[in-house]
Amino acid sequence: MRLLVIEDDKRLSGQLKEALESAGYAVDQAFDGEEGHFLGDTEPYDAIVLDLGLPKQDGVSVLKQWRKGGRTAPVLILTARDAWSEKVAGFDAGADDYLAKPFHMPELLARLRALIRRSAGQASALLSCGPLSFDTSAGTCELNGKDVTLTAHEARILAYLLHHKGKIVSRTELTEHVYAQDFDRDSNTIEVFIGRLRKKLGEGMIHTHRGQGYRMAEPDA
Repeated sequence: MRLLVIEDDKRLSGQLKEALESAGYAVDQAFDGEEGHFLGDTEPYDAIVLDLGLPKQDGVSVLKQWRKGGRTAPVLILTARDAWSEKVAGFDAGADDYLAKPFHMPELLARLRALIRRSAGQASALLSCGPLSFDTSAGTCELNGKDVTLTAHEARILAYLLHHKGKIVSRTELTEHVYAQDFDRDSNTIEVFIGRLRKKLGEGMIHTHRGQGYRMAEPDA
């Protein structure tokens, strides 16, 4: 899953990037409203963390432009602790949730997981497909009750497929959602990771649709 962090405080932005990457996400950063608006308008993100007090263009304006342009990625806004008017303005502009500064990183991670789940139509933190279960809060995977060890890239691909279970996901879409912008992205490597996942999960879980992509479904479904 791929996230965008728009925060002009480089120290805080670095802390967010480190925590999010440790949680298994691919993360892009922007440090002002103009850059943030451009990335959010041109790249497909699974969720966006948006500070409202940004240089060049404020966060509310950025969010209004995205929503006006049809951009639907879930947005978590960051506000000053007692700035209730900022919270109202953020929600009216199209925000999905907010967090007041200073905040605890585990809460931010939990809120982002919830936003991503709801955006994909999932209610539970535990994603499943037949005998397979993936706990998005703990980042752990089990098959028939036994632990499955996954690399960071394998986990991102599996999480994305499970969030969109039953739908065909193209290699290009997977590439765009599991790699950060500065990563040397090659959609052909997706085939390699799909192959590794099949070895660990069995052949019948990830279905290939020639010329279209991959679909997560129960064996023989």
